[in-house]
Amino acid sequence: MSKETQDSTVVIRPARNIAGALRLPGDKSISHRYAMLAAIAEGTTRLENFSTGADCASTLSCLITLGVELERNENAVLIHGRGPKLEPPNTPLDCGNSGSTMRMLSGILAGQEFASELIGDQSLSRRPMARIIAPLEAMGAKIAVNDGGRPPLRIKGANLKAIDYTMPVASAQVKSALLFAGLFAQGETRVEEPVRTRDHGELALRAFGAEVTQHGNQARIAGGQKLHAIEAEIPGDLSSAAFFLCAAALFPGSRMLISGLLMNPTRARLLDILILMGVGISVAELEDHHGELVGAVEVDGRDLRGATVAGADTAALIDEIPVLAAIAPYSANGIEVRDARELRVKESDRIVAIVTNLRAMGAQVEELEDGLKIPGGQPLHGAEIDSFGDHRVAMAFAVAALRAEGETTIHRADAAVISCPGFYGALEGLSQR
Repeated sequence: MSKETQDSTVVIRPARNIAGALRLPGDKSISHRYAMLAAIAEGTTRLENFSTGADCASTLSCLITLGVELERNENAVLIHGRGPKLEPPNTPLDCGNSGSTMRMLSGILAGQEFASELIGDQSLSRRPMARIIAPLEAMGAKIAVNDGGRPPLRIKGANLKAIDYTMPVASAQVKSALLFAGLFAQGETRVEEPVRTRDHGELALRAFGAEVTQHGNQARIAGGQKLHAIEAEIPGDLSSAAFFLCAAALFPGSRMLISGLLMNPTRARLLDILILMGVGISVAELEDHHGELVGAVEVDGRDLRGATVAGADTAALIDEIPVLAAIAPYSANGIEVRDARELRVKESDRIVAIVTNLRAMGAQVEELEDGLKIPGGQPLHGAEIDSFGDHRVAMAFAVAALRAEGETTIHRADAAVISCPGFYGALEGLSQR
């Protein structure tokens, strides 16, 4: 499938189908949240199968700068909790490319009795942070930013007060940040979202011993609760699995098994969409791990139909839209994506990145302000592709290239290490020629 060169270029060769078994590193969303809560818990937390992605490594690095002692080996991360009081950092907290680190850690830092500064790489420094600044300031923290509400964030912590906050835009990261801040606030913090997003923050808080109540789209947490250490095995990353699931979906007759995979209902909408598109999917071995469902997914490739992704589905599938769009030309009826303006402020403007790369591979695609229209029944050809420095764009077009005619060259392909190191090797191992 691939030949990797020194300038971070990967060449993808077409495949005949996908076959084999796979087990993935720990889910990125859960890894971030468990690490942050372990840092402010009492005792030592052991996390097996912690994410190997660079984003979660940024979270661990920030925690070390905040005085948290931790050890990492191939199989586990041990985090020695400091309780609710972290250590004032003597250098800026480098979040790298990780918006998750910056947004969610801000909720904890807002309740600390010191000032801190969060910085990021060039991409993260362009991403708007206003949606966490307004509610955290309403709780009593002081936050200074650059023009346009962009990083770095300079946070002066305070004795926080609880708020009743209705989020204008659905965001699981913002919700988690406010619930984390609520641990340090006087009173009960209530956060309501316009549509339901992933609930990893609520489940993680409960796993560490906090009481969080939910009523519809509202979550509530009382301040002053103490957290205790846990031992957990983090389930495989479902967002990373999306690329392998879609690769198998490209080829009728493909068969693939992914075991130990996160099956959280707020994240598993991708499976429903693929089933609607005609893919054969079965789930077995379901278990509960600290409130998170884990199971094995078997995929049976069949002829692909089309789909529409809009409204609540868009919020649920925001990370998976790039790869769904990348396989859309191979479907019978294409894919239309709406209500996805959020894609424009990710690691790249993902709408522009998808449109640019699909057109380079010979597809017709209509760019919308809040999404895309991609007709089906379009054969693609190999092309020069740019990842735009975005891990999900790089991996999405590696998948699209498997069924293209001729080789595809992906530039800046190493962006994949942000969430899924070893992605190209794993895809190669599943590709049949």
